[in-house]
Amino acid sequence: MRVALILALLIFLSFGQAIQFDFINFDDSGYVYNNPHISGGVTWDGIVWSLTHSHGANWHPLTSLSHMIDCQFFGLNPAGHHLINLLLHVVTAIVLFLSFRSMTGRVWRSALVAALFAIHPLRVESVVWIAERKDVLSGMFFVLTLWAYARYVRCAFSWCRYLSVLLFYLLGLLSKPMLVTLPAVLFLLDFWPLNRMSGSGNARVSLRHLILEKLPMVIFALIICLTTIWAQSDALSKIDVSLFYRIANAAVSYVVYLKQMVWPFGLALVYPHPGSDLPVWQAGLAASLLFAISVSVCLFRKKMPWLLTGWFWYLGMLLPVIGLVQVGVQAHADRYTYLPQIGITIMLVWCLEVVPIFQKNRRLWCALLLSVLLAFTLTARRQTAVWRNSMTLWTHTLEHTQKNPTALVGLGTAILEEGNVVEAERLFLEALQIDPYDKEAVYNVGFVRVRQGRLEEGIPFLKQAVRLSPDRFNTHKALGAALILHNQLHEGLLHSRRALELKPDDASIVRNIQIAEARLKMNSQE
Repeated sequence: MRVALILALLIFLSFGQAIQFDFINFDDSGYVYNNPHISGGVTWDGIVWSLTHSHGANWHPLTSLSHMIDCQFFGLNPAGHHLINLLLHVVTAIVLFLSFRSMTGRVWRSALVAALFAIHPLRVESVVWIAERKDVLSGMFFVLTLWAYARYVRCAFSWCRYLSVLLFYLLGLLSKPMLVTLPAVLFLLDFWPLNRMSGSGNARVSLRHLILEKLPMVIFALIICLTTIWAQSDALSKIDVSLFYRIANAAVSYVVYLKQMVWPFGLALVYPHPGSDLPVWQAGLAASLLFAISVSVCLFRKKMPWLLTGWFWYLGMLLPVIGLVQVGVQAHADRYTYLPQIGITIMLVWCLEVVPIFQKNRRLWCALLLSVLLAFTLTARRQTAVWRNSMTLWTHTLEHTQKNPTALVGLGTAILEEGNVVEAERLFLEALQIDPYDKEAVYNVGFVRVRQGRLEEGIPFLKQAVRLSPDRFNTHKALGAALILHNQLHEGLLHSRRALELKPDDASIVRNIQIAEARLKMNSQE
């Protein structure tokens, strides 16, 4: 109970201020406040939609349902949504502690693993960002799977305990597809600390049995992989990077995450993908380092088995999001470390216990522990403050990244909402100088110019935006309205009707269509 209370207190000290924060203009709109399937609360139509449609380029119906429940109770007050994220993270940290205590029998080592996971500044993005509900929700089911698996292994075989493992895993997959690698994590835990491969007598389990018991989980994972490929078909085309540079960036990203773990400063929401600008020598050095560590942990697998489990936990859990299949425009993302970094934490905590100086001097051990926890708490609080609103978030991101059109568009959109049209247009045009095909920047330049009454300057940008995103509702709506205002009625009707097909319940489009049809009728009578 003491450990649970300490973990909860540390988490609220680190991230609790987020309860006062607003939604941000990156994904929160599509995930919550501008999504009628979500913002209306729990409805039968919303449940059917979550099961049959992708949401935020993912198929995660349980995450969608959790957002609906939030809206049912809190409406569009972001405080409630932030609070639930925090509570889910608290539960995840506590169950992680209980799971490792059960598997290892080590109370304070398990508590330290849970604490370092819980308050590391890299957790800010997952915990504070409402749209990242999928991280904290899937994380909770991840650790519940570990806890259920520990009970299943430590006791005589029980179908009830075995099915509980499968159930928690399935719920985790329905929260976020990244959990497809969890069967491999369980296999690593079989090696250490559960020692199912090296036990003697009845404690030893055959490799065949270990594989067969995880076969249902592998089948679940394969189904989710296929579903994710379907759901992310649009996001897969956002950036064209050759396989060579995807592999190179993956190697560098693995090392970047390690660096961020020990030096969590300069964190940002979007780190632009370098593409072919990535220096090959960096990728070579990163790959060499990863290979050297992998060989080393294999060589020390008998003397320090936790090294192998922790390292391959880290490598394996990051594999689905490391960029070998490029989704989105980011080179890497803080949120991707939410569960994989636990592996590195395990390595460090268990290694500290075997360092002679800490074995002999417990005061030094306690001083180091308290210093690290205090440093992480203060750094996490500072990073959390960045997420106060869209303006502060994007300003911070631009300060710590270069050539970032996504951040420029995000800041421009926030400034536009404040009424500063001129500055917003400047930021959108700056984004286009970096990437002339950035569809958000193209659309926003056209939208701003049409809003200012500069129809002839804005319409070409909106037409280009339609070419870049043929099925985007907002683009067809804006272009249709602009063309009707410019008296290009036939083409305006074409785009307005397409927008109405994409969103049949939009009353403003119906009015635009009625106005255009009335003008056409009047023109024909003349």
